[in-house]
Amino acid sequence: MQYFIDLLQQAIHIVLHLDVYLNTWITAFGPGIYVILFAVIFAETGLVVTPFLPGDSFLFALGALCAIENAYLSLPLLLGLLTFAAILGDATNYAIGRHVGPKIFSQNTGRLLNKEHLARAHRFYEKHGGKTIILARFAPIIRTFAPFVAGIGEMHYGRFAVYNVVGGVVWVFSFLFLGYFFGNLPEVQSHFHLVIIGIIVLSLLPIAIEFVKAKRESKSNNVDASLERGKS
Repeated sequence: MQYFIDLLQQAIHIVLHLDVYLNTWITAFGPGIYVILFAVIFAETGLVVTPFLPGDSFLFALGALCAIENAYLSLPLLLGLLTFAAILGDATNYAIGRHVGPKIFSQNTGRLLNKEHLARAHRFYEKHGGKTIILARFAPIIRTFAPFVAGIGEMHYGRFAVYNVVGGVVWVFSFLFLGYFFGNLPEVQSHFHLVIIGIIVLSLLPIAIEFVKAKRESKSNNVDASLERGKS
């Protein structure tokens, strides 16, 4: 148990001091750092087992490093490379969901995994899938699972691909440019860990709001159902 606690503390320390760690990795790996950066963004968006990897804060820190005079990292190269990684990641995640979905839901295997839930996922992504794929880019954890669920729900791939590209471009460009223009301001540099925390909190805020709304709606529906039973 202590091992996992230590691992979690180390991960939190890395996220809060991404600028320091990235500088160390750049020095250690040289040009190979681009391969590592590509792999991080691809895995964070493309593999359902790695939703814990940094995304928004990672891009922001990279943008800030690009703005340093005589910086090793190239902003134009990162814009193209990481956008491609984000798009390829979502496409891979969609393909995995599309492939394993029918097998998982081939039989009614309980309350969580049954054909009715698969049908609901399909209807939802056909109706709301576009905005979900784009908005999920800005929500940690949800970003990793949205394309997977879209694949399971058999969202039309042509439609998915368009929103995947738009979402990938907007997400990568926005955070790299935010880091590039604001990451090296003296106020930001002196409180970089607080800025990273702020980015994480703002990213998680929509999820928290939706969760609270869902809980309230569920409670309201339960109350209405109880009243209906009382009348009958």
